[in-house]
Amino acid sequence: MTVRRVVPNIRAEGGVEAVRESRTFYGLLGLQEVMDHGWIMTLGSPSSPTAQVSFMIHDKTAPVTPDLSVEVDDVDAVYEALRENGAEIVHPLQDEEWGVRRFFVRDPNGRVVNVLTHRG
Repeated sequence: MTVRRVVPNIRAEGGVEAVRESRTFYGLLGLQEVMDHGWIMTLGSPSSPTAQVSFMIHDKTAPVTPDLSVEVDDVDAVYEALRENGAEIVHPLQDEEWGVRRFFVRDPNGRVVNVLTHRG
């Protein structure tokens, strides 16, 4: 398995306004918008594309907002490995309309991890 990137997901408690403020603040640190779906926005480093942070108002299709996202090359294999080892699957493996295949799993510290891969 190859990990492509790890992205912290910051809950935007103040909704859209908090996302706008975060864009401005983190822009001053050199991060630029790489994705905005309305409910989630991701900023990244122009010089190091895997250095990213996401701001999420809520998760569009899942019951919880994940604490971080881990993009892998084979999400199905990771899902099976975690399931076989008794990990708590919080959100089932599924294809999402915005081009990712993902599932959520709870880590030993109680944090929810969004494990995903981008579909071609």
